[in-house]
Amino acid sequence: MRVFLLIAISILMLGCQPLQTIKKDTYLTAVGYASIGDQKGRNDAEKQVRAMRASKIDAYRELAEQVYGMRVSGRADLVDQRLGTEETSGAVDGIIRGAEVVRSYKVGDSYVTELRLNIQKMDELRSYGEVQQVPDKRQQTLF
Repeated sequence: MRVFLLIAISILMLGCQPLQTIKKDTYLTAVGYASIGDQKGRNDAEKQVRAMRASKIDAYRELAEQVYGMRVSGRADLVDQRLGTEETSGAVDGIIRGAEVVRSYKVGDSYVTELRLNIQKMDELRSYGEVQQVPDKRQQTLF
């Protein structure tokens, strides 16, 4: 009788255990979008190249939001105790290292880029050197 009771308790205890251990996600994913038709360019091929680049930058921005968060600022003005102008803005700033392009493809008039970032790899790459400030002076490119 005692053996049966011990077996029954053991089975009940096993039923309370998760089927698998929950692991911390080591990968972040991000998707960037850009409209092809809204790009500047002399022809459709040039516009598509610009959209490809813009969608990649948008995906990197999304990764930076996930890693570093977004700074949100808000402002509301009162004039004669009445709500006047309301402004809200958001900004993200950070350096993403080691992200990989998973897929890049066209959907209708948009271009989509999917990125994946291994958090451990980014931490390892961060230890390799100092971050250099990006120069503020912009150069004109062909596209």
